[in-house]
Amino acid sequence: MRFLPHTDTDRQAMLTSMGMDNMAELFADIPAEFHLAPGSLNLPDALSEAGIVRKFTRAAEQNRHAGNTRCFLGGGTYHHFVPAVVDYVISRGEFLTAYTPYQPEIAQGTLQALFEYQTMIARLTDMDVSNASMYEAATATAEAALMARRVTRKTRTIIAGSVNPRYRAVTENYLSRLDGEYVEVGFGAFGTDLDAVIAAMDTTTACVIVQYPDFYGSVYDLAPLREACDAHKCLMIVAFSDISAFGLITPPGAYGADIAVGSGQALGIPMAFGGPHLGVFACKQKYVRQMPGRVCGLTRDADGKRGFVLTLSTREQHIRREKATSNICTNQGLMCTAAAAYMTLMGDAGLETVARHSAAALNMLVSRLPDGVSAADGAHYNETVLSFVSRAKRDAFLATARHRDIFAGIPLEQLVRDSDARHLLVATTEMIEESDINDYIAALEVA
Repeated sequence: MRFLPHTDTDRQAMLTSMGMDNMAELFADIPAEFHLAPGSLNLPDALSEAGIVRKFTRAAEQNRHAGNTRCFLGGGTYHHFVPAVVDYVISRGEFLTAYTPYQPEIAQGTLQALFEYQTMIARLTDMDVSNASMYEAATATAEAALMARRVTRKTRTIIAGSVNPRYRAVTENYLSRLDGEYVEVGFGAFGTDLDAVIAAMDTTTACVIVQYPDFYGSVYDLAPLREACDAHKCLMIVAFSDISAFGLITPPGAYGADIAVGSGQALGIPMAFGGPHLGVFACKQKYVRQMPGRVCGLTRDADGKRGFVLTLSTREQHIRREKATSNICTNQGLMCTAAAAYMTLMGDAGLETVARHSAAALNMLVSRLPDGVSAADGAHYNETVLSFVSRAKRDAFLATARHRDIFAGIPLEQLVRDSDARHLLVATTEMIEESDINDYIAALEVA
């Protein structure tokens, strides 16, 4: 809340200096019918500062959130554990207040944090190079499509229907005023129909965008898509929602992805009602000069000492507009720092442990589903779709779970148009323990 330091004496002194007797004279130019009559807002009496803190603390305690419930929500935002050291690091003044490091001589700490972030993202995704982040995953996906058009000089974009609907919507909006065709390919039974995606390709295709694991948590072999992209001379773009998956499953770069984009929220960033989050963008080295955003590099100064600089800044505020790769003129620098702190702390073994726990929790949940509830077929990482015999049964379960402080999942029709209203998108992370699954199954059985 704002702190208003002016006393009645201060206000009267200011009015006197303006030659006025009261506040009404100050606002005399505003028509009377727009003035609020004294007492019309029916506000309670003022409270002391301690009283206000107590009032709002009690109100906040009534909120139900991921931290005080069992959270099975996914759909692009996940409840992972954030170590205390991450918040400590990003709360330091040199990171909290840092903006674009225009002057490298006074921004070495910020530049090094971003450089280390790029290195770890490149390793995690098995890509050659990462930029120093985008806004979030949806705009990163759209920017990848634009980048593919520049690289291939083609205009047709194919995107799988199993890509996060928000990513698809933003990408379609980006491309809607440009020449070329935007094609969405339907999906199979809550998974990616790779054969249909490949069948849609032709010689005018600039890129194919798939999600892996896809929006429904399905994991599949991307090798056939790589072969098809080579045959049609187009780029293969792989999106993702939970980057922690690559602590366990094959990363996009190992499949030969040209561009990998997605969300870095799983790397030490809370759900935070949907943001601020972090857009990850990585690509092959040969395409780096067409990559949007900025890239921090390592160099040596005149004395041979190691230093960090902005090696590439292909944004319109740095170079001529017609040569800019993107009109995105900032990034999520603070979120990059959080992700870098998280990955440094966890290391390879820690990231693998998080991924294994997340996947194991889903396997345990699916293996214990009662009659009347089924999970989508095929291999999944930490997310899947539960199908009920009817919407009434599903909604009864959601009501039971809510009463028991369980965020049981997302009704699929809230995210996917024309979806049958008896499906539930469910995700697990390392925060889900066996006792949480026991409570989930118990609520299912009651409903």
